[in-house]
Formats: sequence, structure tokens, C-alpha cells
Amino acid sequence: MTTRTSRRALLGALLAGAAASFSPAPPAPSGPTAGPDAPVARDRKAGTLFLGTYTSTVGGGTGIGVAGYAPATGVITGRTTITGVDNPSYLALHPSGTTLYAVDEQEQGGVTAVALGPGGTFRVLGTRSTGGAGPCHLSVHPSGRWLLSANYTSGSVAVHPIAADGSLGERTDLVVQTAPAPGPGQDGPHAHQIVTAPDGGHVLAVDLGNDTVYTYRLDTRRGTLRQLSYARLRPGAGPRHLTFHPSGRFAYLACEVDNTVVVCGYDPATGAVTPGAGQSTGTGTGPGTSYPAQLLVTGDGRFAYLANRGHNSLTRYAVEAGGAALRLIDTVPVGGDFPRQIAFSPDGALLFAANQRSGTVTVFDVDRADGGLRLTGTPFAAPMAACVLPLPPSGPAAVR
Repeated sequence: MTTRTSRRALLGALLAGAAASFSPAPPAPSGPTAGPDAPVARDRKAGTLFLGTYTSTVGGGTGIGVAGYAPATGVITGRTTITGVDNPSYLALHPSGTTLYAVDEQEQGGVTAVALGPGGTFRVLGTRSTGGAGPCHLSVHPSGRWLLSANYTSGSVAVHPIAADGSLGERTDLVVQTAPAPGPGQDGPHAHQIVTAPDGGHVLAVDLGNDTVYTYRLDTRRGTLRQLSYARLRPGAGPRHLTFHPSGRFAYLACEVDNTVVVCGYDPATGAVTPGAGQSTGTGTGPGTSYPAQLLVTGDGRFAYLANRGHNSLTRYAVEAGGAALRLIDTVPVGGDFPRQIAFSPDGALLFAANQRSGTVTVFDVDRADGGLRLTGTPFAAPMAACVLPLPPSGPAAVR
């Protein structure tokens, strides 16, 4: 988030302004609350959406939302809730598809595992401390044996072992990212993302406060991180999220403080990240602060999309020079307020946007030929939508 401002304080300010600036979507059809082992109606023709939210803020949700979507049209229907998870603002799925993980974004940060059982059942397996405050991102190592998480407020990254049943063990490592020094106006490190590179051998952590991307080696026997190198962005850039090109040789950074996107070279042999010059997002959004949130790249590597929270839009880029360059094509309204996170459907035909301030999810058809986006359907009401995670129709818990 912005300098010298906690994520929770800024969240409250955003909510106060949202009521006057955006009319919420009509309430979505609702279903029963799903506690441990609660069944959910199954429809094999529908995909599943898991929805992240905040539970401790006015206007937030009551747990992890679950809805269904039609792969052909993107229409979202139905709803149930997985309760017993506090502030699940970001979600990730185990490679097996049988366990869902959520951050518990609060002062005493945690990560929670939820088993996705047969017949559309859910069972909360438990929560482990991340050892830090305000965890805002997590990912599962490709081996399926380790969960990686980023503590935004305290500027640290953590590792937890994953048991055979998907549950989490006690934390095996915690690294506080203290060097280099924080950027201008920042009060310290603010880890915003941790992800495994496509080569599988390196873990990258993006720190907004330190304007830095760190490269680690994960010891897959002990669950510990060893720093190999770091790449410093321009002071005051505020890097938030990094997304890889399918080639694995380039990555793209959304920098929320200076409103830029940065194309980075990536060396799979060493894990070294080499940032290029920042491209202003204002070319597509005009003057003002756009708070770039996240980039997505199509599976064929031809197009990239940027979510602009301040401008409430999605910018489309052509990916050129084999991944080494981004060329702006156009910018379209997102159909909601403050698109915090975006995600493709598993087949890449749909793009979902989680609009935090309007409490909605909007859906776009993705044109395979030219990458164009077309808004489809009506916004789906999702309290303080912070994250959307789509599963295919064969997923374990489709709802109707």
C-alpha cells in the first residue's frame, strides 16, 4: 500500500470513500454457511470460484466465499461460505487440487489450510502463525511440500511444511528483509509477494517498502531460505506483484507507488532479476494515481493485462521481442471499484476481477486472436472482494 500507512488504516479510508463513489451491485443469490464438512451442491458443468475477503472490517465477509461460474459465459451464480478463517484476503490452491490455503491478514498473522473433500465438502484443517504481521500473499511450492507466505506489515517471509493430508506444520523459517534500506517515505520493509520461479529452483520475494526483489534458494529438505541476490528498483517505485512470461526468461512488475510497470530479465541458472526502466501507467490511465495492482500474461505469451485500482480499469499490452517489451494497446473500464486482484479461468478464456471497494467480481471474455477484453454479465456481489481463485469444472467443490 502507500507509504507510512498500514494496510488496515488505508482499507478503512477506502471504504469510507467507497459508499459515496460507487453503487454496489444487487445482492447475489446466497446459500448456506459451510462449516467443517458442510456439503455444497455439485454441478459438473460449472467451475468454482473461491473468494477472498476481510472479516474484521465493516462491509467485509464472514469467511472464504465459494461460488460457481459458467465456463462458456462467465456468469457467476450461487454462494456458500467457508467459515472459521479470519481475514482470508489471499488464496492459493495445492497442486493436487485437494487443499486450499488462505492468509489470515491481521496483526498476529497466520495461514490456514482447508481440505476440499468429495461431494463438495470443506474442512478447516487448522491455522499456523506466520511469525509476522499482516500476511497478504502466499503460494505453494511446486513440490507441494512447502507453503510460502509474505508478511506485509512486518516485512518478512515465512515457510511452513505441508503434510500428506494438506495440513500445515510449524513454521520452518522466517526471514526479515532488512537490507537494502527502505525507500523514500517508507517506514520499513513491506513484503508483498513470494512466488517460485518457473525453473522451480528459485523463490522470489517482492518487497514494496525496500523497492527490492529478493532471490532465495529453498532447501526442500529443511524448509529454509538462503538469499542468493537481490535486485533494487528505482527508489520510491513500490513494487507490488511480479508475473512471469511463459518463457521463464522475463518477468513483469507492477509498481504501485510510482505508477509504473517494469520489464525484468530473469536468469534461470542463477535466479538473478535485472529490472529495466519503468513504463508509466499514465499512458493508459491519464494523470492521477492509478495504484497498479497486478499483471497477468496469457498462456501463449502474447498479451499482458494490468489492473489499475485508482483508475478502475484494465490495460492491455502486446508482449513483444519474445517477452522483453510491453506495448500499450488500450485501457478498458473494469466495471467495479478498486480492482485488487485479477485471475484467468484455467482455460484462459475468461478474466475475473476482484473489485474491493465496490464488493463485486466482474468477468471479461478474452479474445484469443487479439487479446481484447469484453465485459460479460453483471457484477457479482462479493463482500470486499480481495481475491478471486477460479477452478475448472472438474474442480472438487463446484456450486450451483
